[in-house]
Amino acid sequence: MKNRFLSLDAFRGVTMFLLAGEAALMYDSLAQAFPAGHWLHGLVEQFHHHPWAGLRFWDLIQPFFMFIVGVAMPFSLQSRLSRGDSWRQCLRHILGRSLLLFLFGTGLHCVYSGKLVFELWNVLTQLSFTIPVTFLLMRTPWRVQLGVSLLLLAISEACYRAYAPAAPFVMDQNFGSWVDMLLMGKLNNGGGWVAFNCVPTAAHTIWGALCGKLLLSGLPHSRKVKTFVVAGIVGLAIGYGLHWAGITPIVKRISTSAFAFAAGGWALLVLAFFYWLIDIRGRQRWAFPFVVVGMNSIFIYLFFETIGVQWLVPTVRIFNDGSLGALGLGTAALAITNSLLVWAIYWGLCKFLHKHRIFFRI
Repeated sequence: MKNRFLSLDAFRGVTMFLLAGEAALMYDSLAQAFPAGHWLHGLVEQFHHHPWAGLRFWDLIQPFFMFIVGVAMPFSLQSRLSRGDSWRQCLRHILGRSLLLFLFGTGLHCVYSGKLVFELWNVLTQLSFTIPVTFLLMRTPWRVQLGVSLLLLAISEACYRAYAPAAPFVMDQNFGSWVDMLLMGKLNNGGGWVAFNCVPTAAHTIWGALCGKLLLSGLPHSRKVKTFVVAGIVGLAIGYGLHWAGITPIVKRISTSAFAFAAGGWALLVLAFFYWLIDIRGRQRWAFPFVVVGMNSIFIYLFFETIGVQWLVPTVRIFNDGSLGALGLGTAALAITNSLLVWAIYWGLCKFLHKHRIFFRI
């Protein structure tokens, strides 16, 4: 792709690599090895979602993915237009892609449940909404795009407060839960996740597209980095400020406006760092192991969420436990080695596809 920025593939690749670690059950294995009371338990907790109000590192992974999808959209649009596609043709492609993402997302819930279900809590179903919304805004001025993103956050905030004025952000008793009952007739099994998240998290994809447009501009590198950093700091100040002031808590599971700002701020700062280190400073060699994952992100996500969890993890365990268990390794150590082996297989598959120039696109 013309004007490709390696930092984008690396950012996306790091995100997917960490998600692959979750699918390999690495973080669950570490939690087993370092239970509450162990000095490493606090670090391990950062790789699990916060139970409700607060922010851990793992709460940022999904926003990072949705943000980087937005960053890549101006590059993809530029490439298609340069090949002679019209805007209408690009729109049809986006709508078709969004439909596939919706089907993949709902299909994954069927795989998780082992039966046909209709559930909308998957990141892919959220992207099926945020991508077309972002695309339809891409021809408007940046102020309009930013304004719409803030409007979506304001609408979300207003809906939660209007539904339950006294306590708008209570798990399973909020506006998002009401929408879930309306759409699906069920709640997220006590997890607190809501499908309405697609509305506030659209801001992350829109902000990503704004960053992608800035990267494609002719502005100096230093100006781009400065813009990302300043915007990131503003996002963090608003998000954490709302949380600490007791106005709106940071809750990833219902994507409150405070969470959207805080997560968006971190995404902007990470993008600034990757862009500065890889594309400006030229420190690219370290990024290659992640780039090979990032260039087949949707494929590897679908792979480890289906074949990986359902078949690969237990299959590797047969050989891992049978051989290393005979050497006297304990249960926790065996779980970690099994996760490492599965994680390595995920990466090896991405490396094989990259080596043979096989890239799955939708």
